[in-house]
Amino acid sequence: MRVLVVGSGPIVIGQAAEFDYAGTQACKSLREEGCEVILVNSNPATIMTDPNVSDRLYIEPLNVDFLERIIAKERPDALLPTLGGQTGLNLATELSDQGILEKYQVRVLGTPLSAIKKAEDRESFRELMKQIKEPVPESWIIRSEKDLEDVLDVVPYPCIVRPAYTLGGTGGGVAKTKSDLWEIGRKGLRLSMRSQIMVERSLLGWKEIEYEVMRDSKGTCITVCNMENFDPMGVHTGDSIVIAPSQTLSDLEYHMLRTASLKIIQSLGIEGGCNVQLAFNPESFDYYIIEVNPRVSRSSALASKATGYPIARVAAKIAIGKTLDEIENQVTGTTKACFEPALDYCVVKIPRWPFDKFVTGDRTLFTQMKATGEVMAIDRSFEAAFMKAIRGLEVRQKDLRHPKFQAMTDEDLEAAIIQPTDDRLWAIVDGLRRGWSDAKVNKLCKVDRWFLRKLQVLVNVEQSMINVCQQDNDAETTDIADVIKRAFLVGFPSPTIRSLMVTSTSSAEYAALVEQHIEEQKVLPVFKMVDTCAGEFESQTPYYYGTFESEGDKPLLASSAPTE
Repeated sequence: MRVLVVGSGPIVIGQAAEFDYAGTQACKSLREEGCEVILVNSNPATIMTDPNVSDRLYIEPLNVDFLERIIAKERPDALLPTLGGQTGLNLATELSDQGILEKYQVRVLGTPLSAIKKAEDRESFRELMKQIKEPVPESWIIRSEKDLEDVLDVVPYPCIVRPAYTLGGTGGGVAKTKSDLWEIGRKGLRLSMRSQIMVERSLLGWKEIEYEVMRDSKGTCITVCNMENFDPMGVHTGDSIVIAPSQTLSDLEYHMLRTASLKIIQSLGIEGGCNVQLAFNPESFDYYIIEVNPRVSRSSALASKATGYPIARVAAKIAIGKTLDEIENQVTGTTKACFEPALDYCVVKIPRWPFDKFVTGDRTLFTQMKATGEVMAIDRSFEAAFMKAIRGLEVRQKDLRHPKFQAMTDEDLEAAIIQPTDDRLWAIVDGLRRGWSDAKVNKLCKVDRWFLRKLQVLVNVEQSMINVCQQDNDAETTDIADVIKRAFLVGFPSPTIRSLMVTSTSSAEYAALVEQHIEEQKVLPVFKMVDTCAGEFESQTPYYYGTFESEGDKPLLASSAPTE
């Protein structure tokens, strides 16, 4: 079978490179099954356009004219659009609408175009949710400036603008006034491929939950991973700190939202990977379906790396007709892809923004994504994974201290906590450092109190190190050792420990003692497996993460272990 794979095009701000990761994985997966892969992508600066990834490579503009010429020349049997991000979906839809796929007898693999249109078209999706009795927020479908003008006095403010057929929330936003809605709405209409936007009741402050789900042609469904946003609704999930698996949902809440996600993927008839985003009221059991991405998305890349389950690889095999019970789990080598992954660790993703290069840019975060990348950390606890992710950002702040917020008045700090920005995290921590209760901070930013209490644990460890430093010559050796050990276990790096426990006024004897205990306590990390099954089955090709515990899953030579 000759399969045409459409890439995602250039990497731009707000879209990152996750789709190239997925597309590369899909090409390799198709070739494993004996398919001849014809790849079209306009971006030469990606591994996806390496000549070894596909059989035929075209680095050409991603538009209907060029794709038709390539189809006419190569005569592929099928088109796989769901692994090229929003670009792939939009082009497949246009090729179908213009009769090009029918003209050259090219069939669409995986999720049918009818399902893609139902999920991407805001009105169709809303109607489908009503049919299957899944709740959606009150909303208005807008197709023209006249429609927009008619609802200016009708909708409740603030409201959310969501354009159809765009990526990364492009053209959307939060409208607090009529003038905001008029400006954002007109922009959304221009940027939407179908000139369609949805104006939606605001759910600002609700929890945002995601489920990454898979379905094959026989209707077998699994959830690969569920993820919880640290930031509440109102910030694009690509700009949110994300934790996997969810930490604040009860078992009942988890299964209620999981059931809804599986129900949606079944009703749409998705074949492959799909991302379902839900808003959940922290004060009740109310929830709303926000949207569905009927394709491999940036969340799929995160879920793949977090669980070890290769979503794009499996989705490509489903697209050519294989079922989940026929696809081997590449990690274990003994189980099938129909087994849901199990996680015995915590994953934290923190976005990386380009504001260090675009210093005059608007640092405010809302429903349109601004991040250019992200870091992911794995550890045994939320606190340790969180601290590891902060260090991985490669920004000036390597820990929880930020001089900008430490110098602020209480009033200015409150304002910084209320407004989502790229560095609000440090403002939240500084509020806790000043003795503000988690209830007060939660009221300002709506971040779940569970996460705030975990950040308070880190602040307490930080304070314990400062307290020992203030005791100096009176500090007991056992106190110094215990504090340093606890700091290592929750993820504090040795440079931060030194700076907190030794100052310019510390005595030489005390400083030497601290340094001695740091070296003694700074044990090499052990390594735990990411194997999709939490150790239930033997795995042939797992990968590992480092953590400070007494026993690892596989012994490594000390010389090969990373140092601090």
